[in-house]
Amino acid sequence: MENVKIAATERSPEIEFDFDSNVFTMRGESYPEDVNEFFGPLMERLESHFEDQDASEIKFTFELIYFNSSTAKILMGLFDLFDETAEAGNKVLVEWRFEEDDDNMEELGEEYGEDLEFAEFILKEVAAD
Repeated sequence: MENVKIAATERSPEIEFDFDSNVFTMRGESYPEDVNEFFGPLMERLESHFEDQDASEIKFTFELIYFNSSTAKILMGLFDLFDETAEAGNKVLVEWRFEEDDDNMEELGEEYGEDLEFAEFILKEVAAD
């Protein structure tokens, strides 16, 4: 599957999906005008790719500064997908990075992480830019 690299815009996050190495990253701000138009094709590609994985190691890193409620719903779907993929026998590591002193993003990360049963979750504080 072809890798995906989308530059961040004012309203959408930077996306780097390396399907060959199973390393996926989303960073920046996320409040696209049409969340389904932006994330729909990405979700479909991830679902298709994860279906073909067998005992694979997968890492997904989030380094979000801000996201709206529509993106929050997409993230819930992603976390469900991570858990399903891990339950199917893959090693899935989800890393949620938040800037120091950003209590809101830290708490959101904690909430998403609590929903995971099978995937591994790490909260990681990073220096603010």
